[in-house]
Amino acid sequence: MSNRSIEWALNEAYTLMREHYGHQHWWPGETAFEVCVGAVLTQNTNWGNVERAIHNLKAAGVLSPVALYGLPLDRLSALIRPAGYFNVKAVRLRNFLRLVVEECGGSLESLFAGGTCDARTRLLAISGIGPETADSMLLYAGHHASFVVDAYTRRIFHRHGWCPEEISYEGLQELCAGHLRIPPNGDLLDYWQDYHAQLVSVGKDHCRSRQPRCDQCPLRPLLHGKKSGIASSRGLC
Repeated sequence: MSNRSIEWALNEAYTLMREHYGHQHWWPGETAFEVCVGAVLTQNTNWGNVERAIHNLKAAGVLSPVALYGLPLDRLSALIRPAGYFNVKAVRLRNFLRLVVEECGGSLESLFAGGTCDARTRLLAISGIGPETADSMLLYAGHHASFVVDAYTRRIFHRHGWCPEEISYEGLQELCAGHLRIPPNGDLLDYWQDYHAQLVSVGKDHCRSRQPRCDQCPLRPLLHGKKSGIASSRGLC
């Protein structure tokens, strides 16, 4: 596909998803810190499990940087157990909290200070924080325009012929950022937040890894070259 065709398709996709789902008001979280904790906990699990883990942290009165950092590791692991991989995630949370508390004085404003590239580099230096987690924190908690790419994004884009299957995280992020710069409402941050949220909804409801439900998918009008219910791999960009 040409750059112009991809740009049209990506912006048309948002129109179709928004008409189907409405504005998603994602990410769910009462505070920026809760968003950051959720971004770590949602690795390799669904959001329902994360909500249960966050509920435990709230009930224990420890959902703040200093309080959470002060917990013994085994206690932290027990509280976030519903999120799965709780021992691994407890260590990753502790790594994140060490930066926030010891180097940023417990301030997320300090964590996200400066340009997007600087803040992103700061986050990626934390053991256990990869590009998707870092970009989720930046976009939803730090109010930086850093497009989030996840498994849903990759699957939907590949099946519709908007990118090759082997595209890197950075390559797909650049593709999105390069073609989604004219937000319908004039607010780029809101556009990118809601665009990601819309893709999550489509991925969960329709564009599944197995047995995709294409018939009722809002993106069906953009699905060309179908084969067994999903786009063929020919004609990819």
